This record gives sequence, structure tokens and C-alpha cells, in this order.
Amino acid sequence: MGDFLHLRMMNGTVKHILKKYLKYFKIRGRFVPSVKEKQNQLVQHYQDLQADQNLPLIENTGLKVFSQFEEDGKLLYLFSLLGMTNKTFIEFGSDDGINSNSANLYYNHGFNGLFMDGNDQALSRGRYFFKKHPNNVGQPIFKKAFIQAENINQLIKEGGIEGEIGLLSIDIDGNDYWVWKAITIVQPQVVIIETHNEFGLNDIVVPYDPNYMYPGKHPTYHGASPVAMTKLAKNKGYRLVGSNELGFNFIFIKEDLLVNEVPTVSVESLLQHPSNKDAQTRFEAVKDWEFVTEEFE
Repeated sequence: MGDFLHLRMMNGTVKHILKKYLKYFKIRGRFVPSVKEKQNQLVQHYQDLQADQNLPLIENTGLKVFSQFEEDGKLLYLFSLLGMTNKTFIEFGSDDGINSNSANLYYNHGFNGLFMDGNDQALSRGRYFFKKHPNNVGQPIFKKAFIQAENINQLIKEGGIEGEIGLLSIDIDGNDYWVWKAITIVQPQVVIIETHNEFGLNDIVVPYDPNYMYPGKHPTYHGASPVAMTKLAKNKGYRLVGSNELGFNFIFIKEDLLVNEVPTVSVESLLQHPSNKDAQTRFEAVKDWEFVTEEFE
């Protein structure tokens, strides 16, 4: 057993070193000038269509550069229409920040901000990568933290950010709902947050556990349903405008922004991908466990 654990630790260290020092060579195609040039052209195109009142639907604007799926394009679409008026981001559950919802905005559109994660090695890789390959604004802050509802506002404040920001991205595989509910120190224009589409159209949230770490008691037993997350968003002054194609990363915008340009969409319309049916079968294992349904005034 001792030899096995030693070998596993060695493999983890080697993997970390390879990721840290060779990552750029794997993704260097994302840094060629034509990528940035095409995106700047896309920003201008969206703004021209905005002036002509002939905008596409957000669901048709997906584009993957650094994001896990096509979130980069949908966020770029919204910030193009917003005029890039605030270029500060906060992203937690960000790992090294490279394959994130904020990296494209950082590298191609002059955003900067705060990455938070609990993984030392990932943060080390992120600091190294963004220092080695900065944009013309400066390096983002990388902060190690075990994020809880009780400490999130203080953690953000320690990162030097308060007030209005451009983007808040939350993906911590657990207390995402409760952490967003607790945030008062910043007011993002746009929020992208992971919902638990395994819960289907049920209005449920797994109870808050300040010590939760994935996978907990069961890998399906965490987070909030899309319906519950959308109710929380409305209570905080946000409306649902889109998601990634698979329907679990929901995108919200402040309710008074782009009202005439970007329509509010229904939860049901975002859960049409065939993978949602498979995901919802996993709910059977935990459907009788404890859940919370919150009501807001």
C-alpha cells in the first residue's frame, strides 16, 4: 500500500509539472493574433447589429476558446452589447484559471480580476502561466480559499474588489447556490453559475453544509436545481438569458440591462439537450433525501 501511495503521489507531481511548464505549447494556437482580431471584429459586428436592432439570439453565439464548452462566445456577446463598461471578473472554482469562463475576456478583451480555488498546485500553475503570458492590463490575483457562505464577502474584499463588476463565475461543485446568495460585496453585471440539471424542473436545493467537499455522501447530492437557482437570481435582481448547450451553466444578467436586446428565457427552454434526460435518471438515487425549497417575498 505504501508503494502504491508513493507512486500515486509521484504521478500527481509529474502531471502537475507537465501542466505547469508545457501547457502553453498545448494551447498556443489560442494566442495567435488572428484569434484576437476575429473576436474584435465580432464585437464590432454585434454592436452594429445592436444599432440596427437585428441581433441574433444568444443561443446562436456560442464560441469556445478557453471555456469548458461554448460559454466564451455567449459571454462575449453580452459584454459586446454592454459596451465592455466594466472589465473586472471574479471566478471561483477556477482551478488554474486557464480553462475558465474569464480567460478569454482576460486575454482578448482586457479584463482582469480574481481567481479563487482551494487547490495549491492549480493556483501555482495559474500564477506561473498568467505571469509568463500576461495581457496588457496586468496579472490576475490568485487566492487560495475554502469558500463558504460565511467567508465569501471577506475573501472577495481581501482580493481587493468591491462594488460593480463585469462578471461573476461560480463553479464549486457544492454550495454554489448558498455562496451566491450570501454575496453582497459585489454587484456583477453578468453571472454564470453551475446548476444541477440532474434535479430537472424540481424546485430544490441541497441543504447548506459549510464543510462540504465533493463528492460528499453521493456525487449527485449537491447544488441547486435550475428552477431554484433562477428563483434566487430573480430575488437578487437578475434574469435568465441563456446557458451552455448542455444546460447546466446558467447565465444571468442584471434585470435592468439589455432589456430590449436580450430576451429573458425559460428554464425549460434550456433543458432540451438529450443529455439532460440521462442526467435526470441519476436523481433517482437521492430523490428521497433532504432538500430545501426556498420562498422569497
